[in-house]
Amino acid sequence: QVQLVESGGGLVQPGGSLRLSCAAPGRIFSASVMGWYRQVPGKERELVARIGGGGTTNYADSVKGRFTISRDNAKNTVYLQMNSLKPEDTAVYYCNAHRTVFALDYWGQGTQVTVSS
Repeated sequence: QVQLVESGGGLVQPGGSLRLSCAAPGRIFSASVMGWYRQVPGKERELVARIGGGGTTNYADSVKGRFTISRDNAKNTVYLQMNSLKPEDTAVYYCNAHRTVFALDYWGQGTQVTVSS
Protein backbone atom coordinates (compact mmCIF):
# COMPACT_ATOMS: atom_id res chain seq x y z
CA GLN A 1 0.00 0.00 0.00
CA VAL A 2 1.40 3.36 -1.02
CA GLN A 3 1.88 5.71 1.90
CA LEU A 4 2.06 9.46 1.68
CA VAL A 5 3.22 10.95 4.98
CA GLU A 6 2.07 14.46 5.79
CA SER A 7 3.20 16.83 8.50
CA GLY A 8 3.01 20.48 9.46
CA GLY A 9 -0.61 21.18 10.27
CA GLY A 10 -1.79 22.94 13.40
CA LEU A 11 -3.43 25.99 14.89
CA VAL A 12 -2.39 29.45 13.70
CA GLN A 13 -3.79 32.96 14.08
CA PRO A 14 -5.18 34.86 11.10
CA GLY A 15 -2.35 36.38 9.10
CA GLY A 16 0.05 33.68 10.22
CA SER A 17 1.96 31.05 8.26
CA LEU A 18 2.31 27.30 8.15
CA ARG A 19 4.26 24.91 5.96
CA LEU A 20 2.92 21.48 5.12
CA SER A 21 5.17 18.65 3.99
CA CYS A 22 4.38 15.36 2.27
CA ALA A 23 6.86 12.57 1.65
CA ALA A 24 6.13 9.87 -0.91
CA PRO A 25 7.89 6.70 -2.08
CA GLY A 26 10.38 7.56 -4.78
CA ARG A 27 8.83 5.41 -7.49
CA ILE A 28 5.51 7.20 -6.96
CA PHE A 29 6.86 10.71 -6.45
CA SER A 30 8.97 10.82 -9.59
CA ALA A 31 6.09 9.71 -11.80
CA SER A 32 3.37 11.89 -10.30
CA VAL A 33 1.86 15.30 -10.36
CA MET A 34 1.84 16.18 -6.67
CA GLY A 35 -0.94 18.22 -5.15
CA TRP A 36 -2.63 19.49 -2.04
CA TYR A 37 -6.38 19.36 -1.53
CA ARG A 38 -8.52 20.45 1.36
CA GLN A 39 -11.90 19.53 2.74
CA VAL A 40 -14.28 20.92 5.31
CA PRO A 41 -17.22 18.98 6.75
CA GLY A 42 -20.18 18.89 4.41
CA LYS A 43 -18.24 20.05 1.38
CA GLU A 44 -16.39 18.32 -1.43
CA ARG A 45 -12.64 18.03 -1.38
CA GLU A 46 -11.15 20.85 -3.44
CA LEU A 47 -7.84 21.39 -5.16
CA VAL A 48 -5.56 23.89 -3.46
CA ALA A 49 -2.42 23.59 -5.58
CA ARG A 50 -0.51 21.09 -7.69
CA ILE A 51 2.92 20.83 -9.25
CA GLY A 52 4.21 18.72 -12.08
CA GLY A 53 7.57 17.03 -12.30
CA GLY A 54 8.98 19.91 -14.29
CA GLY A 55 7.76 22.50 -11.81
CA THR A 56 4.60 23.71 -13.52
CA THR A 57 2.12 24.85 -10.90
CA ASN A 58 -1.61 25.49 -10.61
CA TYR A 59 -3.43 27.20 -7.75
CA ALA A 60 -7.00 27.68 -6.67
CA ASP A 61 -8.01 31.32 -7.10
CA SER A 62 -8.67 31.59 -3.38
CA VAL A 63 -5.02 30.94 -2.48
CA LYS A 64 -3.15 32.64 -5.32
CA GLY A 65 -0.53 35.04 -4.00
CA ARG A 66 -0.68 33.53 -0.51
CA PHE A 67 0.24 29.84 -0.94
CA THR A 68 3.27 28.37 -2.70
CA ILE A 69 3.68 24.74 -3.68
CA SER A 70 7.14 23.31 -4.30
CA ARG A 71 8.77 19.93 -4.64
CA ASP A 72 12.18 18.57 -3.73
CA ASN A 73 12.82 15.72 -6.14
CA ALA A 74 15.91 14.61 -4.21
CA LYS A 75 13.86 14.17 -1.03
CA ASN A 76 10.67 12.94 -2.71
CA THR A 77 8.81 15.61 -0.79
CA VAL A 78 6.24 18.23 -1.74
CA TYR A 79 5.64 21.35 0.34
CA LEU A 80 2.85 23.85 0.71
CA GLN A 81 3.91 27.18 2.17
CA MET A 82 0.82 28.98 3.42
CA ASN A 83 1.08 32.68 4.24
CA SER A 84 -1.50 35.29 5.22
CA LEU A 85 -3.80 32.57 6.44
CA LYS A 86 -7.49 33.30 6.83
CA PRO A 87 -10.16 31.58 8.90
CA GLU A 88 -11.69 30.26 5.67
CA ASP A 89 -8.48 28.30 5.06
CA THR A 90 -9.43 26.08 7.99
CA ALA A 91 -9.75 22.51 6.69
CA VAL A 92 -8.18 19.09 6.61
CA TYR A 93 -5.42 19.23 4.01
CA TYR A 94 -4.62 16.12 1.99
CA CYS A 95 -1.55 15.34 -0.04
CA ASN A 96 -2.17 13.73 -3.42
CA ALA A 97 0.01 11.93 -5.93
CA HIS A 98 -1.56 11.61 -9.36
CA ARG A 99 0.02 9.22 -11.82
CA THR A 100 -1.33 10.51 -15.10
CA VAL A 101 -0.20 7.54 -17.19
CA PHE A 102 -2.32 5.10 -15.20
CA ALA A 103 -4.91 7.58 -13.89
CA LEU A 104 -4.12 6.50 -10.34
CA ASP A 105 -4.43 8.65 -7.25
CA TYR A 106 -2.76 8.17 -3.89
CA TRP A 107 -3.73 10.11 -0.79
CA GLY A 108 -2.21 11.04 2.52
CA GLN A 109 -4.06 10.65 5.79
CA GLY A 110 -4.82 14.36 6.07
CA THR A 111 -3.58 17.04 8.41
CA GLN A 112 -5.75 19.58 10.19
CA VAL A 113 -5.12 23.28 9.65
CA THR A 114 -7.07 25.62 11.89
CA VAL A 115 -6.90 29.40 11.49
CA SER A 116 -8.42 31.11 14.49
CA SER A 117 -7.75 33.85 16.98
